[in-house]
Amino acid sequence: MTTWRVTLPAGEVRPAKQYLKETLGISGTVWKRIKHSGTFRHNGLLVNATRTEVRDGDTLSYDILRPSAIEPEDLPLDIRYEDDFLVIVNKPAGQLVHPTTKEAHGTLGNALLAWYARHGEQHAFHPVHRLDRDTSGLVLIAKEPQVQYQLTTGRDGRKAFTREYLALIQGTLTPPKGLIDAPIARALPSIILRKVAPPPEGKEARTHYDTVKTNGQFSLLHLVLDTGRTHQIRVHLAHLGHPLLGDDLYGGSQKEISRQALHAWRLSFRHPVTQEKLVITAPLPSDMQRIAADF
Repeated sequence: MTTWRVTLPAGEVRPAKQYLKETLGISGTVWKRIKHSGTFRHNGLLVNATRTEVRDGDTLSYDILRPSAIEPEDLPLDIRYEDDFLVIVNKPAGQLVHPTTKEAHGTLGNALLAWYARHGEQHAFHPVHRLDRDTSGLVLIAKEPQVQYQLTTGRDGRKAFTREYLALIQGTLTPPKGLIDAPIARALPSIILRKVAPPPEGKEARTHYDTVKTNGQFSLLHLVLDTGRTHQIRVHLAHLGHPLLGDDLYGGSQKEISRQALHAWRLSFRHPVTQEKLVITAPLPSDMQRIAADF
């Protein structure tokens, strides 16, 4: 059961639909599910959602949770932030975010549904973004679909959150700080590989980079994404001739590390419900730290 406490200026009255859509960011699809669910309650009373008006201090509740095909599994979780609306997990390298038809177990989704169950919560799995299996770091998950919608779309056309990464490459980038502005497309006939390609085949992709430190042989980079194309950082760095260490898919050497040396280090965003500014970090994992510590 999802419950919201209404926050409005004293004396102001709004239709429940307007409040949920404009203040909480409920999408049109979710609103239809709410009003047809037969579970909409206003201050504890079962009511017609479309005819309901709300005031400051009222409570609204409904149940639109659908059965999940993801099986809960008691797996380790490194939770970096959690509240009633969001959870942010530091995902280890080697773990899928979401189950697939071929791999239905061992994923972050399986682990998180078990976490919810142990704490008496009922939520579906709503990841706001994903990481490749072998990329470690922070994954933002919404507990409610409307929160996922707000964080996915942003407000007023602005980007909803900022993702920052740490990466290890061979060699040194010149200049040491800059913007990679190179459109990305599928590298057909592969369904996995991506490549840099001009429009209209290539879609807009921008990555800011800054060299944190280097010894000439290896460099530790700080990267910020303006866009979120599949394999964006991996493709952009390979395009510059400096693929990620361990990224054999794009030409990186696996001598120092057996997976792509990429870590989602920091997430920054304004909380879609409380409007609090959040900055969450996860330390560099041991396999990358071991290499970075040597220079």
